[in-house]
Amino acid sequence: MNDSAAPTAIALLSGGLDSATAAALAMEAATAVAATLGLAEHHTISVNLAAWGGSSLTDGDLVIPTGGVRSGEIPSTYVPGRNTVFIALGLSLAEARGAERLVLGVNAVDYSGYPDCRPDYLEAFQVLADLASKAGREGRGARLWAPLVHWSKTRIVQEALRLNVPIASTWSCYSGGSEPCGLCDSCRIRDAALIEAGRADLASTAGRR
Repeated sequence: MNDSAAPTAIALLSGGLDSATAAALAMEAATAVAATLGLAEHHTISVNLAAWGGSSLTDGDLVIPTGGVRSGEIPSTYVPGRNTVFIALGLSLAEARGAERLVLGVNAVDYSGYPDCRPDYLEAFQVLADLASKAGREGRGARLWAPLVHWSKTRIVQEALRLNVPIASTWSCYSGGSEPCGLCDSCRIRDAALIEAGRADLASTAGRR
């Protein structure tokens, strides 16, 4: 992105492993990854989806589930409209900057069944994005790019290691605190993948037991 003539991509980074790996694949970075990968711009926007709750991730009165992912059930950790809001913000910046891609760390394999992490959602959003923007109507809208969407978590870890993503600086835990809980669905999936990839040292304390 230092070359003004080079193609530009906007990356949505939550600070988690998936989004950091997707960004690394696109030669982008967020705060914790910036020193390693470098970026031309980094914008932090406050979007308080916790204001109206509706999820155990945003409502302190709800308990984070630790019983594992259940097939066909969307868990209470689903945050209503989260990816829709974030992708819309990313597309706004992408259009303003003339970017060709919006990079997403969305994954539909090792996930909890969230409706906004599925390929059909991304395909439909691309249609909407093309209809909703001047750039899209003119045939030059940003493409949603989710390179990890069909990858297993182990493959994501392996790619992150190959790309020198600072995995220890990423955060995937659903619970608050200074250390990952090792019990929530996100921690379990991440820890299992790290161990399978031969990097148990990067797993949470609970995951290494």
